[in-house]
Amino acid sequence: MDDVDFQLAGPVGSRRIVVAMSGGVDSSVVAALAARTGAETIGVTLQLYDHGEAVGRAGACCAGRDIRDARAVCDRLGIAHYVFDHESRFRETVVDRFADEYLAGRTPIPCVQCNTGPKFTDLLQMARELGADCLATGHYVRRVVGPQGAELHRGADPARDQSYFLFGTTQEQLDFLRFPLGPLPKARVRELAADMGLAVAGKPDSQDICFVPDGDYAGLVKKLRPDADTAGDIVDLGGRKLGEHRGIIHFTVGQRRGLEIGGTAEPLYVVRLDAETKRVVVGPRAALAVAAARLTDLNRLGPLDGPLTAKVRSMAKPVPARMIGERLVFDMPEYGVAPGQAAVLYAGDRVLGGGWIAETEAALAAA
Repeated sequence: MDDVDFQLAGPVGSRRIVVAMSGGVDSSVVAALAARTGAETIGVTLQLYDHGEAVGRAGACCAGRDIRDARAVCDRLGIAHYVFDHESRFRETVVDRFADEYLAGRTPIPCVQCNTGPKFTDLLQMARELGADCLATGHYVRRVVGPQGAELHRGADPARDQSYFLFGTTQEQLDFLRFPLGPLPKARVRELAADMGLAVAGKPDSQDICFVPDGDYAGLVKKLRPDADTAGDIVDLGGRKLGEHRGIIHFTVGQRRGLEIGGTAEPLYVVRLDAETKRVVVGPRAALAVAAARLTDLNRLGPLDGPLTAKVRSMAKPVPARMIGERLVFDMPEYGVAPGQAAVLYAGDRVLGGGWIAETEAALAAA
């Protein structure tokens, strides 16, 4: 058995650990590892949505079958399991914001909103009310105790690192949170699940956006905001009309497919979405290069006054940059930077914080 440290002072057997359980293999293994320490272990699940076909679909989380899976794991481990209905809160803070961001021409990241909202804020409060010494989750990040207190670091498995989605974690939350899977690769976690006889050992991972059953983001936005599908013009960088579209909710910055514009000398990409005029602005790939971005709602977990690296998409590689006031300035032009996304800041493996991209400065304009 791997040496998993829940970073609790004193005899662990006298402690109480609350585990956030989504019904997947990761949180189930955390619950099993917590129970094996001898600590009193309690599983807590938030029911976040119940969208018809999603409740029984493989790859969902926090709904129907997943809640039953979490309960079955707790029954096997002999620990308590509580389910709290947070569907209305999830709808207000995550789903509705998702729709509004698309309408505003931005690219939303609902997983970050979920982690910093219902999952961490509400679950932490529940864990404290239950008298817990910590709240443990199945996220692949590491909590490292440094000279100034708890620090957030990237997970040891680069393919599973989830630090991008947790940049909004506050220092107070980090003091109470534990991430026991951070040092482990995913394959090992599944082995542990099988060794411990957990029925979820082979369960598929949840999808990035759990509340969109069929992956049709535009369809969900139209359902929530019936007036969203408003047609408009597709224009080039100079404002010349090249075609028409059936709604900006069908496009994201950097998109190439679906423009249905031919006869151009080079491929065209979505460079900007103008929600006010309903325009989709397109241009060559070079027009996607960004020199800097203005960040809002900056969360600081470390010093930002020196050289750092920045990650502007969950699967992107961190690139050298620096913060000048509220501006994130890249050492070299960066691609795939879009308003609505997050920029997460690092010093090596340590997460220094991050913020939301409000505006971008084109490298061509800067030059």
